[in-house]
Amino acid sequence: MPHILIIDDDMELTDLLKEVLAFENFTVSVAHDGEAGLTVVDDGVDLILLDVMMPKLNGFETLKQLREQWAIPVLMLTAKGEEIDRVVGLELGADDYLPKPFSERELLARIRAILRRSQTSAQNNKESQEPVSNNGIEYLDIQLYPGKLEAYCGGQILDLTSTEFALLQHFVVHPGQVLTKEVLSLDVLGKRLAAFDRAVDMHVSNLRKKLPDWPNGKARIKTLRGRGYMLVVGE
Repeated sequence: MPHILIIDDDMELTDLLKEVLAFENFTVSVAHDGEAGLTVVDDGVDLILLDVMMPKLNGFETLKQLREQWAIPVLMLTAKGEEIDRVVGLELGADDYLPKPFSERELLARIRAILRRSQTSAQNNKESQEPVSNNGIEYLDIQLYPGKLEAYCGGQILDLTSTEFALLQHFVVHPGQVLTKEVLSLDVLGKRLAAFDRAVDMHVSNLRKKLPDWPNGKARIKTLRGRGYMLVVGE
């Protein structure tokens, strides 16, 4: 069963979340500050619920240090209405955010959506209609290996989060097609696009920075204002 690590200094909330997640058959660990959370992270953790405001080490600094070593999916828990917290968290590599207070149903939906993305298997590729080679998915100089969540461009490995990997995979199997934010949010993030939700924009921005430009200096992912995004077919 998936192992979730909660890093939050609100003991009442963490006790409630632990009870809810255990009831849904998740294994749950808890740390009440960022420093403690970083010490218990290991390969057995499948997802981290990370609060922003904490003593000793806040959520942003915890996430920054976490991303130096781990690609474990992170769901940020932010104060309601604090858009800047969400943007900064996404820039630092969070997979998604959830404003407090939130419902148990919404939390579980976000968790399951993130876990589905991070646990993509080679079997899923075999059953899909995507252009799959014996070793994975290939498009021009991009190679993706979903079973290992590894991506290469021009022979160089890309340091992607699970969400960025899923986003790139979606672009690769729809090259030259305009993908709206609504479609990307639903198909990649597993949620309907809400008003003022910038998660898709931030993930695309992060992915664009990690993909090398074409030899002519043009970015591989093009923004079509008011329409969406497109993986440029080739330059």
